[in-house]
Amino acid sequence: MSGPILVFDSGIGGLSVMNEIRKQLPQHDYCYLFDNARLPYGNLSEQELISGCIALITQQVKRLNASIVIVACNTASTLVLPQLRQSLTIPIVGVVPAIKPAAMLSQKKHIGLLATPGTVKRDYTQELINQFAEDCRVELFGTSELVLLAEQHVARQTIDKNKLKAILLPIIESDIDVLVLGCTHFPMIATEISDCIGAGVTLLDSGEAIAKRVSFLLSKEHYGSKQLQTCYTAEISEGLKEALVDYGFSDFSLVTITD
Repeated sequence: MSGPILVFDSGIGGLSVMNEIRKQLPQHDYCYLFDNARLPYGNLSEQELISGCIALITQQVKRLNASIVIVACNTASTLVLPQLRQSLTIPIVGVVPAIKPAAMLSQKKHIGLLATPGTVKRDYTQELINQFAEDCRVELFGTSELVLLAEQHVARQTIDKNKLKAILLPIIESDIDVLVLGCTHFPMIATEISDCIGAGVTLLDSGEAIAKRVSFLLSKEHYGSKQLQTCYTAEISEGLKEALVDYGFSDFSLVTITD
């Protein structure tokens, strides 16, 4: 498995996961693939989401000869992993909301999950809660607006703090002590979220756990060119391209889903 590590998301949120993986596997090549033409995924029908993701990921795996796929999107992970594993022979790692560590960490036994509407309503999410947080009161907060704010933030646009506060108001008014960031976009604005809801709430995400899993599956002894390339399905702004250059990307490609 000598090809690049392929990290996939609907937008730039998966960069939060890729950053954690690079800390563990700095010698590997990476391709960051994001489907910004259909962002945000939380607003898509299940079948539309599944069919598009499968086609796009399998197409790019073959083109790149990728060594592993990380589906760095909670919404997609709750739906596409079984079919994707049937379509590919390389390892595939998905993202799971950090319900288990949140339940273990909470002193009040009152936690929150902040995610897209799609992730919040999935049976998979409720199964995680039933399995790992039976002794906790779990509040679910669904938003697609926060995904777009995170995209704007990375593209060097100013976040409207009043809008952010309005989105987070139900969390601010709750009594939780741990908040799971159940969308990979949200760690990109974790500081802004924390400033808004207060220091009394601990934020958790799955980035480090995913990185450990990928490190277990792949050899650390691989030495590539440390190339970072990115592919996307709709044109990106100059602000976002400049931000991606700052992340270390030097190769940019617009791709389309082919039958």
